[in-house]
Amino acid sequence: MSEWVATASRYLDTPLVSQFGTAVIAIIVGLVIIRLLQTVAARSIAETGMRYRIRKFIGFAGYVVLALVLFSMLSGKLGQVSVIFGVAGAGIAFSLQEVIASIAGWIAISFGGFYRPGDRVQVGGITGDVIDIGMLRTTLMETGDWVKGDLYNGRIVRVANSFVFKEPVFNYSGDFSFLWDEFTVPVKYGSDWRLAQELIEQAIAEHADEFQAASAKAWKVMVGKFMIEEARTKPMVTLIANDNWIEFTGRYVVDFRRRRATKDAIMRSLLTAFEANASKVGFGSTTVELVGMPPVTVKPEAQ
Repeated sequence: MSEWVATASRYLDTPLVSQFGTAVIAIIVGLVIIRLLQTVAARSIAETGMRYRIRKFIGFAGYVVLALVLFSMLSGKLGQVSVIFGVAGAGIAFSLQEVIASIAGWIAISFGGFYRPGDRVQVGGITGDVIDIGMLRTTLMETGDWVKGDLYNGRIVRVANSFVFKEPVFNYSGDFSFLWDEFTVPVKYGSDWRLAQELIEQAIAEHADEFQAASAKAWKVMVGKFMIEEARTKPMVTLIANDNWIEFTGRYVVDFRRRRATKDAIMRSLLTAFEANASKVGFGSTTVELVGMPPVTVKPEAQ
């Protein structure tokens, strides 16, 4: 028993084992401190987006500091670590250029205002809601594709953060969380076009007026923040007369999450209103009907 204790004592007294044990303790203490700081931040910050970014930053900064401390402890001198990094820097930069670009993209996304969790964005041809922003990848809950409209299709897509330096980022809900939406209504000639316009305006007002005050306020903030002109946030209806019918275009502002539901409600109200005034207004359409063919006589050519 005494020999085993003596052998174990000799192993523990070796510099390598001592440094390894110290490193393990440092890792445990570092992880506890990082988790503690993240918990304090989560309890202290009320705003969801800021709380999320602070937690991510604490994790990233904590892991970087912990890695430097471990390198310093295991190498004995921090200067040696600098030499090692200097020698291997070129190779690391070449082999991990995509990873480095993604980390740089994460920093740009986190502090550059590209988007935040909860925003609806289009990146790399993929549209969806941002559900997580990691150091290397952004995770989206995809919308559209084989599903029509702005509804989830069930796919979770992960995109490298480096794309923010390569492609445009479309944000549907960033500083202005509303969208302008439009629809067209063809009305046949001979209809009461003034009544048709009134019915369209009433249908839009019934379902889109609730967004007007909030969108106007948000647009004023946009005008003060960016070099952008004033825009009409009130609903409007315009018309154009073409060869086949009178074409009305309805335009209104809607919350980006309720675009499809709002258009559906407007169309239902419009169908009901036109049906109630069928003697005065009617939808224009192109109908081709073959009712018969004239008799065809074939005469053989004389020889």
